[in-house]
Amino acid sequence: MAVVGSVNLDLTVAVSHLPDPGETVLGSEVSFRPGGKGGNQAVAARRMGADTILFAAVGADQFGLDLRTALQAEGLPAGSLTTIDGAATGLAMIVVEGAGENTIVVAPGANELLDGQPLTAQLPQLLSPGAVLLLQLEIPLATCLDAALLARAAGATVLLNAAPLPKVMDPVFAELLAAVDVLVVNEGEAWHLSGQQGAPPRDTAGWQRLAAQLTAHGPRVCVVTLGGDGAVLAGPDGELACAGFPVAVVDTTGAGDAFCGALAVSLAQGRGPAEALRRSCAVGALATTRMGAQAALPTAAEVDGFLTGNGRA
Repeated sequence: MAVVGSVNLDLTVAVSHLPDPGETVLGSEVSFRPGGKGGNQAVAARRMGADTILFAAVGADQFGLDLRTALQAEGLPAGSLTTIDGAATGLAMIVVEGAGENTIVVAPGANELLDGQPLTAQLPQLLSPGAVLLLQLEIPLATCLDAALLARAAGATVLLNAAPLPKVMDPVFAELLAAVDVLVVNEGEAWHLSGQQGAPPRDTAGWQRLAAQLTAHGPRVCVVTLGGDGAVLAGPDGELACAGFPVAVVDTTGAGDAFCGALAVSLAQGRGPAEALRRSCAVGALATTRMGAQAALPTAAEVDGFLTGNGRA
């Protein structure tokens, strides 16, 4: 499978509570770890056992070299990473409080300059019917659209994690949604994309109905993640839900990326919707039990053991 997306160096600070506007909070721990939605999802897929290629961009700086080294250590080929002279490598500043909730500010850097040129030469050779392309929106929409159209032409499945969600439905985003097979959004993104007014759904059934409505934008299947409450899915074969897994949450950073990487692998492996959703929820839950984004991602063996231990294998 192939992932086209962002890579960042994550600067993470642990605090007792998230600061209010204008408040200074002293942190107890600082770390530098590889991150970015594209990098996180590619590493998640690789640890789940999938042969994975990541197309991304870094700057010609030390952070870029560090990310190359980290991704290579995960078994991701470094040749698909583009170095952009004059641009800084993407940087994310993450604050994590005691219960695992976080706030994140991202300086995209080289991610904003990733274009479709490196994709045109390599991506079609990597994708075929049965393969999966995984996208997110921390890179230019036009680049995502180029990748999606190349994948569709090759007969591959296109999975889009529409995060961060554009504030407006511009023509490029609308065309991208129409080229997507599987759309993954969280509760806030789903509600915003629906364009509805008032209060969002309060129960699983309501989110299932909303997921079904979102397929009108073009995706064949829509998945809405519900944090600790699991996820719902709607598609041509109907609607289904998977309850969340109770875990001791340490850090929620990257949990959604873990879910998306696992879902892409499950689809590539030909798993059915219910099994794919259950496995992805398990991966997302496990990712919250350790600090960091990529550092917290589980292996396939860990997921198998977790599912067996929870009686949901």
